[in-house]
Amino acid sequence: MLAPCEIAVKSVIPAVRAYVAKELTQTYRMKQNDVAKLLGITQTAVSKYVGNVRGQAIRLDQTKELRKMMNDIASAIADEEISGPQLIVRFCEVCTTARRHRLMCGLCKHSDITLDIDSCDVCRNGQSCSSCF
Repeated sequence: MLAPCEIAVKSVIPAVRAYVAKELTQTYRMKQNDVAKLLGITQTAVSKYVGNVRGQAIRLDQTKELRKMMNDIASAIADEEISGPQLIVRFCEVCTTARRHRLMCGLCKHSDITLDIDSCDVCRNGQSCSSCF
């Protein structure tokens, strides 16, 4: 069985990067190279996020709260108000919120078909990423 953070690394974090990269390139008209530097990823990764090749394992933008959080991240990046460790904290907040909304349950079930997602309380309690360690 994979821990929720292991699932998030493969699904939630790429989905957040994809959303933020699209916002920065489309709404804020930033170049992919600049977005890559700000997110600490390659320009190729940004291209794949913007082109819907990566970051599609989970849809976070269907939840109003998460969409606002990701828009706020993009805005803070564009306004040069956030970077480095602060950005990591904001990504973790999105992940924790996605877990609380039970958006990862299907992915957890996929990683362990014996898991009873209806009785699982790990994410339901809104535990932070540190609960995995």
